[in-house]
Amino acid sequence: MFGIGIPELLIILVIVLIIFGANKLPEIGSGMGRAIKNFKKATSEPEEIDVTPKAEKKKDGDEKE
Repeated sequence: MFGIGIPELLIILVIVLIIFGANKLPEIGSGMGRAIKNFKKATSEPEEIDVTPKAEKKKDGDEKE
């Protein structure tokens, strides 16, 4: 698709290892995973956010019955 094959990916991996070091790679990976997870969660949530305090919601629910 973009002309990136195995040799190019290996070169990129070596450059990343040199820049960040082997100890930081798991931290970077987990941070990227959390970021992607939060992004997917944010895009699937409804547009409106209910900011009514819980006590007020419960009070309104009791009055209707």
